[in-house]
Amino acid sequence: MRNKQATALILGVKAQGESNRLVTYLSPEEGICTSILYGGPKSKLKSLVSPWNCGTIYIYSDEVKHTSKITDFDVQKYHLSFRESLFKTWAANLATEIVLLSKCGGSPEECFTLINGFLDGLDLSDERQGQTGLIRFLWRYMALLGIQVGDYKCTRCQKPFYSRNTEQNVIEYKAGGAIYSQSENGFVCSDCINLLQDKNEKQHFGELTSKAVVYLEATSLCEPSVSRKMKLTDDEISQLKNFTFSMIENGIGTKIKTLKSGIGIL
Repeated sequence: MRNKQATALILGVKAQGESNRLVTYLSPEEGICTSILYGGPKSKLKSLVSPWNCGTIYIYSDEVKHTSKITDFDVQKYHLSFRESLFKTWAANLATEIVLLSKCGGSPEECFTLINGFLDGLDLSDERQGQTGLIRFLWRYMALLGIQVGDYKCTRCQKPFYSRNTEQNVIEYKAGGAIYSQSENGFVCSDCINLLQDKNEKQHFGELTSKAVVYLEATSLCEPSVSRKMKLTDDEISQLKNFTFSMIENGIGTKIKTLKSGIGIL
């Protein structure tokens, strides 16, 4: 069939010649695709086919020339608040670059769900909520890549980083913090850090408070509302951002340009 349609999230748009554009989009059925968008600067379709717009894309494919062009785009989501927030723009750019570099983590459908959920939530959030939303997106994406921590107890003593005080019905966090052990792919509590053979090598992802570790656990194992209700300090947000930025870059195996150029904004 030469004509087809698909659900699509626009990931990027680049100039192609004087008036055309090369559009990269993500489809849950076909993954990352590219097509040409023809038309001059006054084309209404060009204003619709913009980064992070999501909807139904219509494609005409030339099977002889092995090319495809966009004939229409029915937008359902615009994410208009991104234009008013430098942080949101950079956060969306970061998510997009990660998807492209990792080639959807091998699962276009799951990747499409993850990034769309993140962009929709980011659109409705203020900057502080957006920062924690970015942390949750990165941590969930690491599960898609197969590099997320599997056990949230200390890898050495097997003690959890929190306990429940049943009398007062509150969560109590373990005294001290934790570091991430790359060799063991897990967290080591402050009581057991001295047992590591190469302490300095395994601290390069930074230290986390016990509550920060529990936040990642809640993000991974609980309903989204659980981690969203957890209150983090500015220092804990900073710790988690540095940790997830380093982890995702290490997992993909290459430098992420958005992190390098936008680190002061993110």
